[in-house]
Amino acid sequence: MCILCEKLKEYQLTILAIILSIGLIIAVAIGTKTISQKGIYMTGSAEEIVISDSAVWTITLNTKKSTIAESYKNLQNQIPIIKKYLLENGIAEENITLEPASYWTSYRRYPNGNISDDIAAYNYSQNIKIKSNDVKKIQYLSTDIQKLSEQGFDINSQSPEYQYSKLSELKVKLLEKASQDAKQRANSTLKVNGNKTGKILSVKTGVFQITAPESTNVSDMGIIDANSIEKKVTAVVNVTYEIK
Repeated sequence: MCILCEKLKEYQLTILAIILSIGLIIAVAIGTKTISQKGIYMTGSAEEIVISDSAVWTITLNTKKSTIAESYKNLQNQIPIIKKYLLENGIAEENITLEPASYWTSYRRYPNGNISDDIAAYNYSQNIKIKSNDVKKIQYLSTDIQKLSEQGFDINSQSPEYQYSKLSELKVKLLEKASQDAKQRANSTLKVNGNKTGKILSVKTGVFQITAPESTNVSDMGIIDANSIEKKVTAVVNVTYEIK
């Protein structure tokens, strides 16, 4: 009786193996047919590290006095000192731009925190924009200028924005490399069955990601990093190839 049970189990296992094999063959056949009809869809990417070749940096001067005349006069007295600092550090005068000053009033507060109608001070704010192709110098000055605070200056040094002027040419180059990468990937996939890529059926380019070199961030809208001197530019393409 036990011998009969063992034989029955062996037959069942054999039948199950045959069924699985047939199912696998059918699945492969169906999959191959689908691919051959629709082509093969592949994503390719390419990236390159670049060094920014220009920078835009903004300094904001702030003054706060009890009268509007004092506040404005204090602001005007500070501007020549800031310009002198920039000129002595190699920034050309034509690369220094004074933007229109902003003015507002501050009101006194009651002990309970509510704002009164009494003016406490008159404020002026002046933006000074600096442009330069010497990105390292701008990087240094954007932190060094804070030492003027020791002389009584209320200075806000914004983070410089670093730019790369040949980005348009680089994008074309990277798209070509990304397309080549997609084709290599597709051919590697098809090589197993002895096939290769034919003509391109469709191409879709993705957004560019411009990030810090060590960053792994991506966005559907694309990323444009302006805070890093060194940047990683990444291109992605999605290509559908005919199968030969």
